[in-house]
Amino acid sequence: MKQWLENIRKGYGKKLLSIHAWNAWIVVILAISGLMLVGGFWREILGIGRVWLKWLHIIVGLAMLAPVVYYLLLASKHWKQLRNRPWQKVNTIIVLALLVGWLISGIVLWQFKLTGPRWSNAALLIHDLLTWVGLPYIIYHSITRTKWLKDSSRRAVKASSSLEGTSHTADLAGTSDENATAAATALSSLGTERASGEKSPDQPEKPQPVYTRRAFIRSAVGVVLVVTLGPTFVSWVGRNLSIDNSIDSMLENDPNRLNPLPQPAAASSPPIGGGAEGHFRVYTVTPIPSFSNENWSFRIDGLVERAQVWNWEQFVKLARTVQVSDFHCVTGWSVYKNTWEGISLKQLLTQAGVKPEAHSVKFYSGDGVYTDAITMDQAQMDDIMVAVMHDGKPIPADLGGPVRLVIPQMYAYKSVKWLNRIELIDSEHIGYWEERGYDKDAWLTGASQRIPNIS
Repeated sequence: MKQWLENIRKGYGKKLLSIHAWNAWIVVILAISGLMLVGGFWREILGIGRVWLKWLHIIVGLAMLAPVVYYLLLASKHWKQLRNRPWQKVNTIIVLALLVGWLISGIVLWQFKLTGPRWSNAALLIHDLLTWVGLPYIIYHSITRTKWLKDSSRRAVKASSSLEGTSHTADLAGTSDENATAAATALSSLGTERASGEKSPDQPEKPQPVYTRRAFIRSAVGVVLVVTLGPTFVSWVGRNLSIDNSIDSMLENDPNRLNPLPQPAAASSPPIGGGAEGHFRVYTVTPIPSFSNENWSFRIDGLVERAQVWNWEQFVKLARTVQVSDFHCVTGWSVYKNTWEGISLKQLLTQAGVKPEAHSVKFYSGDGVYTDAITMDQAQMDDIMVAVMHDGKPIPADLGGPVRLVIPQMYAYKSVKWLNRIELIDSEHIGYWEERGYDKDAWLTGASQRIPNIS
């Protein structure tokens, strides 16, 4: 084992440089793909490509384990080299913590069905936080170390070993600019020594200015990152730590213009669930639609005895019930203890009368694009609701209002937003995200009514 480790550590400087370069490219790919996965703009235009991009993100994320493990095999030698450089030690620890944190939280999000909603919710929060901290950190060090590319004497890593009394130098001068850029980025983020550009102890020290140009550049880059990323980061902190009430803000800017507003039942205001815990993330596959009394209607048709059509004034007069349930997104986040008020799906189907040949219930979104479906057996679950209110307030358009479907025991891509039509059909229907790789049955871990009590 000892001999094997010695063989692994031969050519330590070049190997360390190679690890840093690969790690830099991995971080770049993960950053770009991760930002595209959460961006609403890309969700609209990628289509099925989003599923492929998600798998690219997962595979590259798992690949990050290789440079981390390889570095750990070299860590003892690197640590000895840094024994008199406490800030570089701190830098190395920070970067390793970021990489390991990203890796572990990413694996939990990848295996969300095994870990359950609470673990995946915590993992998503950690993954986001590490991204907000890690990316600016790496960007800052990358930009402020651009002198590596301008000065060929600094394109080398000299790793000296006190045990062997030798030094290994890995020169980047012969590499391409792109590879040099990646290596410089990684080297700066892991704090590798710029030994070849340093003054010899025998050379006289020149007077140093109080505030050097290099220090000014670093400060300027830091200020720019704070100004550009700071407000968005503060907004993210506010949403996730409940510093502000984002649903109230959505209602203030709600594009829907429907009158009269639904009036909450006594159990909705104040909400019997005590108020939702968590934050809804707004995901759409189309621009968010808006509705008014003139362009909104709700219908139930297909294989029913009595097709039903309501305008808004008629729909808000239907008897509603109240329930408390958790809301889980397949991307890993959850909102707990939501108080929903609306009409039971079972009640609507009973009122319309189901024909014997009906196999599935198909749901249509008012965006004109999104659809999904469940079987008739699944439709017998007592807690499926056509919701009109959330926590005693109208549902804003950002969250799928004025009317949305809520299926608490399935992941939220089944809970169609801007619901305006229910059709009973004689075959199964493959929904929008199922066509793009999602499971047809979106059961939560531990769902209690997979075989509903039809009696």
